[in-house]
This record gives sequence, structure tokens and C-alpha cells, in this order.
Amino acid sequence: MPAAFTLDTRFVGGLPLINAILDRLQVDRLLAQALPSGGRVRAATVLGVLLRHIVLTDRQPIYALTEWATRAEPALLGLADGDAAFLNDDRVGRALDRLFDADRAALMTTVVLHTIREFTVALDQLHNDSTTVTLTGAYRTAQGQAVRGKPTVHLTFGHNKDHRPDLKQLLFVLTVSADGAVPIHSQALDGNTNDSTTHLETWQTLCRLAGRHDFLYVADGKLCAKATLAHIDQHQGRFITVLPRTRREDRWFRTYLQTHDPPWEDALRRSNPRRPSGPEDVWKVVEAAVPSQEGYRIVWVWNSLMAQEDARTRQARIEKAYLGIERLQTKLQGTRCRLRLRERVEDAGRKILKESGAERWVGIEIAQWSTPVYRQEKRVRPGPATRYLRTPRPRFSVVARVRDDVVAADARADGMFPLITNDTGLSLPQILEAYKFQPKLEKRFEQLKTVHAVAPVWLQNVSRIEALLFLYFLALLVHALLEREVRRGMARDQMQQLPLYPEERECRAPSSERILDVLAPLQRHRLLHQGRLTQIFEPELTALHQQILALLRLPPSIFQIAD
Repeated sequence: MPAAFTLDTRFVGGLPLINAILDRLQVDRLLAQALPSGGRVRAATVLGVLLRHIVLTDRQPIYALTEWATRAEPALLGLADGDAAFLNDDRVGRALDRLFDADRAALMTTVVLHTIREFTVALDQLHNDSTTVTLTGAYRTAQGQAVRGKPTVHLTFGHNKDHRPDLKQLLFVLTVSADGAVPIHSQALDGNTNDSTTHLETWQTLCRLAGRHDFLYVADGKLCAKATLAHIDQHQGRFITVLPRTRREDRWFRTYLQTHDPPWEDALRRSNPRRPSGPEDVWKVVEAAVPSQEGYRIVWVWNSLMAQEDARTRQARIEKAYLGIERLQTKLQGTRCRLRLRERVEDAGRKILKESGAERWVGIEIAQWSTPVYRQEKRVRPGPATRYLRTPRPRFSVVARVRDDVVAADARADGMFPLITNDTGLSLPQILEAYKFQPKLEKRFEQLKTVHAVAPVWLQNVSRIEALLFLYFLALLVHALLEREVRRGMARDQMQQLPLYPEERECRAPSSERILDVLAPLQRHRLLHQGRLTQIFEPELTALHQQILALLRLPPSIFQIAD
């Protein structure tokens, strides 16, 4: 006999916060304008649900979207009651096809312009980098061919930044602002694209987006191509990047260090970010006496923790080389050793040094002598009259020798790297400060690959993969804005920390992942009596939930859903 009362529970979590940001960005409206209407559930609505799913959860296969949406409050997903059952993988795939066919570049530009205006994002300093999205599968047909008249990326092998050279990939290029690491532009490119070829087109796109050329463009060493830097400089742009070790200016300064002590300037001193009880983290800067070949400024940076790490790494490689050479020496002393040619012994020693990474600091010395070996003259049973032939057999001994002069020379440059810039107005500490923001962009890549779990991609159609990456860009944008607004609220209210960690431990730099985790338990309950609604139990907000809403300047009423 059925129970008289039933309880219908739906997930709420951080959906109201996500919806508040998406509403300010007008994402749902823009998707509806860009995509065709029609069907039981519109393509724009399907993609809106998929976007919220990416923002709130670890990646799951698309066929799991229906189950997830069924557990959520439908109104918060833009769905009518019962629509979640129609979110099968075929419908989602067709919606991704519609997104691929749309003008995604114009749609991204519109969303970003809304972001800049609505959240007052400063564009005076932009950071660019790229990563690889690793794919599992053959993707034999994804060779850059046109799909419905539009080009697609070539999924192929390349320099894999996930250390999986056995898997195909595509290149994901991302640019963020220094104002909260807010994503401003992204692009998916062929898997074997060289990073150095992406910057010129990216910079020109950013110029059109920002409506100016004089913003500070910061990137890694792949930006340091003469033609690219010259183009930015000639068009009144500004840049900061790392000078590659292959440049003559790098070798000149490292040689200069052997006989000179540059006038280093303290730029930053702070406690050890990894071990508060460890050694102090010190940053120093000095401008090279000689500019680059093109006339740009070269600023050398020295960091105390990097210097210690360089010394430890070098010592570990030297020790690894020593152990390898000792094992080779033991092998050479054995009676069954087959290394009987000097060239083979030298090759074995060089291989050990190469594998240890100590070729620069360790050399090998090989000693050679002969020992007599006696063999029967004829293959007969040995006896008193058996004759033996005496032949010399070469024997070798190998010893590792540290090149102390090279080690001492490299030790003087431990913890140093050069930056190159055409900005003559920035002080040396300001140049360092601008470049030190670059790791925050790398945090976005970490977020893409861990929080959002972009790979593996459970799609075979390359056009759908490109459309899905567009949604991942929007998910990164939402996460960045949520972090930025909470942290700005903390600064506004002069709050140093927020109890977001388990056991109410304090958090100084709240992440969007942690904020959404705190809100995840929130649910909405409907009490039904014989199928008729009797009472609604709205989500119960704790003091911490209300504190987060206050920092975001959002009213608690956003958790009150109208039926």
C-alpha cells in the first residue's frame, strides 16, 4: 500500500550563485540568439544545462547528464518539470553540433565584452599561455578537414605537456587578465602547432577586443620570436617574456657573472610559501648592462629558493651519474662482460651521463689494459699433451670525474633567469611583479584538467569536441568571476580569511571549487500527500552560506525557487 506522504528532494547546491553570474553575462540569452530553436528542449537550453554541469561537478560522460539533471531543481537549470528525461546523449550531441555551426568567435567576443563591462575587468595587463588537451582514441578522421563548410582542428601527436606522447592531442590557448585571472580569449588549435606561431594572431585579436594596443602582453619564452616582438613593438604594444637560453645575450651575461658582481636590487622578501619555517623567499633584479640585439631591455631575476633548487637538482644528477658509472665499472670487472671494445665502453658511459642529465658536469676516464686468455689449440679432450694458445684480452676500467670548474661557473648563475621587455617606463620590481602573475594563468589550466577534468574526452566527432571546449571556456570564466567577486568582497569588508576548509579551518584565498563544495549539500524538499503538494522546505542557509552571499552582494532570496 503506498505511503500517504512522500518527500521529493532536489539538488540546489551552488546553482543559484552560478545562475547569478550567468545572468549578468547574459549567457543563456546569447546562446538562444545564436542557436536555432525548435524541439522538445531547445539546443540553447541543453547547452545551458551541460554548462552548469561542467561548472558544478567533475566531468562525467554526456549520457550521465540526464541522471544528474533529474536530481537537480529543474527551474535552476531552465527546465520544466520532466524535461530532464529528454537530455539524452543524442540530443546533447546535436546541440553541440548547433554550437559548432554557430559563429563561436562572435559569441565569445560578445560574452567577454559583457564580462568586461558588467564586472569592470581591467585589460591593461593580459597573460597568455597554452596547454595540451590529451585525447584517448585513434581519431583517424580528425585530420583538419572541413565539417559543414567550417575548418576543424587536426587531432594528432605533438609535444605533449601531460607527458603522454603516445596519445593524440589538441592545443588549447588561453589568455587571462591580471585582474583576477579572468579568461578573456581562448582558441583550439592543431595538436602539433608550435606555441611560438600562436602569439601574433592572439595579440591582434586581443587588440580588437580591448580596443587598444598599449596593454602589457605577458607570455612564456615562446613569445620571444624576433618577428613577433618586432610587430608588437612597431604597433605600440608592450610585452614581457622570458629570454631563451639559446640567445647570445643569455650566454654573455652568464659569462659576465664569472668575473663581475652585478648591482642586484631587492624586489621582494617574504616567508617561504611552501614551508613557513623554511628559508626566506628572496627575489632580486638587475638590468643587464647590454640590451638585446633589437634594443629591448633585459632584466635578470634571481630567486633564493630557485637557487637552492637548482643546486639540489644539479647535485642529484651528479650523484645519479656516479652511481650509474659505478654499476658500469662493476660490470666491466666481471668475467662475463661483453664490452670488449673501447668505443662500446665510451658509448655506455655517455648513455649513463645523458640519462642522468649530468653530461655538462661529469666526464668519464677510461683505463685500458690486457689480460692473457688461454684457449686450446684444437677442440679435443684436454690431456697432458694439449697445446694452448695465449691471446691478450682487452680490459677496461671507467671512473666518473666531476668538472669542478663547470660546476662552480654554473653555481654562480643558480636561481637566475632573464626577462626581455620593450617597456621603458616600468621599474625593475614592476617588471618582476607583472611576470610573477603568470603562474596564476597556469592555475586555470590546472583547474581545467583537475576540477573540470577536461580529459579524457568522450566524443568521437571533432566538431563536437571544439564546441565542448567553448563550454569549458565559459566554465573557466564563471569560476574565475566567482573567485574574483568573493575575494574582492573580502578585501572590501577587510576580511583576512574565510572558514571554508573542513573543521571550519580558515582559507585566505578562497577558490571557486571550495566555495561550491561548501554549498553542495543544499537541497529543496517538497512534501506530497497522496500526490498533492503539502509543504515546501527551502534550503537552510548556514551563517557561512549567508556570509558568502554577503560577499557576493547577493540576497538569500536567490535560493527561494518559485513553483
